[in-house]
Amino acid sequence: MVVFASMGCIQGDDGMSGEEKKGRVVMVIAPQDFRDEELLVPKRALEAAGFDTVVASTRKGEAVGMLGARVSVDATIDELDPSQYDGIVVVGGSGTREYLWGNAQLHELIRAFFAQNKTVGAICLAPVVLAEAGVLDGKRATVFPDSEAISELEEGGASYVRSPVVLSGGVITAEGPKAAESFAAELIHDLEERA
Repeated sequence: MVVFASMGCIQGDDGMSGEEKKGRVVMVIAPQDFRDEELLVPKRALEAAGFDTVVASTRKGEAVGMLGARVSVDATIDELDPSQYDGIVVVGGSGTREYLWGNAQLHELIRAFFAQNKTVGAICLAPVVLAEAGVLDGKRATVFPDSEAISELEEGGASYVRSPVVLSGGVITAEGPKAAESFAAELIHDLEERA
């Protein structure tokens, strides 16, 4: 009887009762002051569309958003292997400037995803990281309308466009938290197109 009862509780590791995941997406956040909805809205949308998400940062443990969201970090940036994922999303927020801008390991990771023709996206202040990595050179892109962020984007070779979401040369950028839903929809579309 115990064997029968425990067998009835078995389901897949992903909790989807045998449904197959479409792919895996890594979402990179600052360990402190990421923008809550720029992580949570795309994360929920990706998962609802059948994608597995992994939250990564510069350190493991609990990350805290600008509005108080607390999330567990699954992996550090240096632990990530692009061949195990279908896309990378860099999340914005005020902590992005301190923890992710100028991060050479993250730049290398982004270049690897881009070189492997995988989905690459960033929102709010995070498109600066893509510019620093060199993947926005010659492309149109948007960023949170902050003069330093716009300047950094342009220094990386991008043409700044004031728009909620921009897809250019295989890279998706979004302006900020109000664009989170549109950004999520564009990410899902791009991931499905590349599958």
